[in-house]
Amino acid sequence: MTRFPWRRALGAAVLSLSLVPPAVAQTTVRWGNNGEVTTMDPQGVFSTANAALLGNIYDTLVRLDRNLKFEPGLATSWEVLAPDRYRFTIRQGVRFHDGTPMTAADVVASLRRASVPNSPYASVTHMISAIEQSGPDTVDVLLRGPYPVLINDLAGVAILSERWMQAHDAMLPTDPARGAASYANIHTNGTGPFRLVSRELDSETVLEAFPGWWDKREHNIDRVSFRPLPNDATRLAALLSGQVDVITPTPLQDAERLRRDPNITLVEAQDLRVMYYGFNVAENHRIGGGGDRNPLADVRVRRAMTMALDVPGITRAVMRGLAQPTHAMIAEQINGYDPAQSVQRAPFDPEGAKRLLAEAGYPDGFTISMQCPVDRFVNIDRVCQATAAMWARIGVRVNYSGVRFAAYMQAFQQRSQDIYVMGWANTPQLDGFSILNNVMHTRTQRRGSWNAGNTSDPTLDALVERIAVEMDPARRTAMLTEAFAIERANYWMIPLYRDPMLLASRKGFEIPAFADGRMRFWLARAPG
Repeated sequence: MTRFPWRRALGAAVLSLSLVPPAVAQTTVRWGNNGEVTTMDPQGVFSTANAALLGNIYDTLVRLDRNLKFEPGLATSWEVLAPDRYRFTIRQGVRFHDGTPMTAADVVASLRRASVPNSPYASVTHMISAIEQSGPDTVDVLLRGPYPVLINDLAGVAILSERWMQAHDAMLPTDPARGAASYANIHTNGTGPFRLVSRELDSETVLEAFPGWWDKREHNIDRVSFRPLPNDATRLAALLSGQVDVITPTPLQDAERLRRDPNITLVEAQDLRVMYYGFNVAENHRIGGGGDRNPLADVRVRRAMTMALDVPGITRAVMRGLAQPTHAMIAEQINGYDPAQSVQRAPFDPEGAKRLLAEAGYPDGFTISMQCPVDRFVNIDRVCQATAAMWARIGVRVNYSGVRFAAYMQAFQQRSQDIYVMGWANTPQLDGFSILNNVMHTRTQRRGSWNAGNTSDPTLDALVERIAVEMDPARRTAMLTEAFAIERANYWMIPLYRDPMLLASRKGFEIPAFADGRMRFWLARAPG
């Protein structure tokens, strides 16, 4: 089994949940989340938020253990036959939730499904050129060239039943935000520790433990009830009244109150996700739907807007000091991080920002539109409102609106926003290549699938493509550092902070809380 020496281990905090009231089965976990899962298709959207739930239903060839190290999943082992050819030995005795055995053919069909052109999972399959069944229980993955992080990528690709997909015309992944729909958007058939029992959109999704799961059962959870509760106050009230057992995320403004509550356990940590603003830099983009040119295409304007943003002030006031400002696009635990990235890219200087706008030809500023999703990231609505007020002080007037995440993502995919806000955790890869390839590279069929700002730089593109095939760790790390320096010099993004991880629960229940933001209920234990 091949391992890569530059992988870093990440620890997991322990989250305590509670015994549920007598009226509910002791081993039922009622989970209140700030947003709905946008699709039940595990390859339909490359989203940590979706994977937090769907990772309990679907397995992958490789998975992350308690310390976020890669370990065998549906593949018992793998070997590198050549720099561009990997062979996976498929686990025997695994069954899907409908009772059918999992075979190597299912693995082939699933990886091909995730690898089709313009796949939502192109971000982790872009280097795959072909998938072949090489034996009764082996699958070969052929690459477009040497690629050092294939194992990392495959930790995020779910395995589905080929027969089930054929029977329900679901051989291609579908993303509702892109106007596509299929049977897999609302039904599931995985091999994971839990199976779908019922789903009522925007109300409740119920999972139950799958008795035929291939792995040794450590948990004693019989049912998981997932309930979207977008409003912070409603979600907190549900926890305090015993209507739910755990909430994600916890409203930051209530942290101190919850620390003092003897009936509540509060786990405080940092997510790997770095929150950032991105500029739409396309020359032909018209801000606010009008105008004759795009001021955001000018690096001086982007620098000025960076200088006008008091990120430390936002983290102190809006994030209640539970997040620290960052000037890097990746967390320090992610491969490719360099301490030089932590240096402030532009000083907070509103007056200097005004002068820079005037130099760029905008002495009176301009007007832009900005949407932010109110039901996805921690306190992001308040962060966006504070940002709009700061930009107004230098003459950049913001028409702001908060929207639900599904509507937000439609505009995001269309690349129609002037300014967008997003968080990127670089999971499951745990490697800086993830954001470079998916967010900053020019959008193509296989790269730049999350490039909502229309960034396109031939030098960066060429460098990212070299990073993709560089097998020497030292040279690869140097190229990652060079690539992030290009982004900093162009001010395409404004990094803000790492999302705080604040998980509140009722006492008496234990489950690991991971820095990648996923909920792994198969590691949970309920007392009793």
